[in-house]
Amino acid sequence: MSQSQQLQQLKKQLWNIANDLRGKMGADEFRDYILGFIFYKYLSDKFIRFANNILAEEGEGFDNFANFDTSNPEHLEYIEEVKENAIDEIGYALAPNQLFHQLAKRGKQDQAFILDDLADTLKAIEQGTLGTDSEEDFANLFEDIDLTSTKLGNSPDDRNELIVKVLSHLDAIDFDLSNTESDVLGDAYEYLIGEFASGAGKKAGEFYTPQMVSTLLAKIVTSGKDTISSVYDPTCGSGSLLLRVKREANDVDRIYGQEMNRTTYNLARMNMILHDVNFTKFDIKQEDTLKRPQHVGMRFDAIVANPPFSAKWSADPLLLQDERFSDYGKLAPKTKADMAFVQHMLHHLDDNGTMAVVLPHGVLFRGSSEGDIREYIIKNLNALDAVIGLPANIFYGTSIPTSVLVFKKNRKHDKDVFFIDASDCFDKQKNQNMLLPEHIDTIIKTYQARENVDKFAHVASLKDIHDNDYNLNIPRYVDTFEAEPDVDLAAVAKALQDLEKKSQETDATINGFCEELGIDSPFKVGS
Repeated sequence: MSQSQQLQQLKKQLWNIANDLRGKMGADEFRDYILGFIFYKYLSDKFIRFANNILAEEGEGFDNFANFDTSNPEHLEYIEEVKENAIDEIGYALAPNQLFHQLAKRGKQDQAFILDDLADTLKAIEQGTLGTDSEEDFANLFEDIDLTSTKLGNSPDDRNELIVKVLSHLDAIDFDLSNTESDVLGDAYEYLIGEFASGAGKKAGEFYTPQMVSTLLAKIVTSGKDTISSVYDPTCGSGSLLLRVKREANDVDRIYGQEMNRTTYNLARMNMILHDVNFTKFDIKQEDTLKRPQHVGMRFDAIVANPPFSAKWSADPLLLQDERFSDYGKLAPKTKADMAFVQHMLHHLDDNGTMAVVLPHGVLFRGSSEGDIREYIIKNLNALDAVIGLPANIFYGTSIPTSVLVFKKNRKHDKDVFFIDASDCFDKQKNQNMLLPEHIDTIIKTYQARENVDKFAHVASLKDIHDNDYNLNIPRYVDTFEAEPDVDLAAVAKALQDLEKKSQETDATINGFCEELGIDSPFKVGS
């Protein structure tokens, strides 16, 4: 089976489990359970492979960690050795009786009540990292899996029955972690996140950026670079944007992110680990980025973001003393934090870095403090490199058109700004417009070529932008107006003459016919 076929099969299997077993529970509610259990199975499968590789060195009879007995003193010695090595290398450890397959088998074959043991196991994974380098990455990771919730069933037995069904279905699926180069499971996990996002409506904007938008931003910040030393997303959601940059680049050394929503923060950490990003290679923090930034003093090679559109924030005047905002002398309005995120990201952008951020169209032309900030970025920092208009209705929960703004501090093209109008680059689907791979290719090739394209792209000088009072509304620079075809006045005149002649001939014919009948013609002059 090819990797593509394997991926499609895995997507179908996982989504069928999620769809069939959630019952009346909302998709966004069941999301935390199914994604959490998939993650637990991944941790278990990965751990047992790791453990068996270590035990294989001990010789015959030590080939399966799952068969070890914690009550056997001889076995216990090896169990502790494996756990110690695992904590150092993969960041966590499990006991034989805590493995996913063991719990699923007990629940299915023995009809045992496993909820308490499952809760203890998930807690043990978190607590087993206390005092280690991976502590922060596993702390409270499973806190959103509430096995006592009546959403799973009215009684403990009802809840146990449902959870056993979910674990049994997942247990039957081979995640096939043998090929470390393959990202099939990671892709399937991303697919599930996207499917839950499409069913979550407006809430989806809190945690998920559509995959093709993520791909566009990732291709922009990796354009012309083989390796990325560090990538950062200040509103990272589920981490999909960061992981897309990792995929587009040949190598990403370190991944950084911050997310305000606790549940989404947990999902982002799971997503990193499930995509085989070692715990030493990512640093995801949970806090309000504008109010309490967690990566103070750091600069990043690449920055990507899809901040919540026109979010409210404090706009506290004391923030004018914050080095992120002080040079501008202005703060974004309380009801629209878009430019505050831009200021924050520019502050963290390395001198040779690239930043791509999705924003609502209003940031291109709104006045007041946003206009002043926009002017400062262009006139004083000269950091705006490109503006790309995207189609309407491509994001979950909102139909507004959006734009991608690209920033660089040391720009190669420092005398102009490149505008692309990609608002017609979409495939119309049932509920949403979709950017297709060919649309992404067109946009990226145009961005890299940086040349005028009739009705699609325009290189605007800084003087042009100054003359437009720093208004970046794309139609001011990319003329997409479709003029009516030139009218041949002589041909029109001749056609009118021919029409008049035919009309007169018709009148004459009718008049003659009426005379033969001895009646007055309605077309006879003077009648």
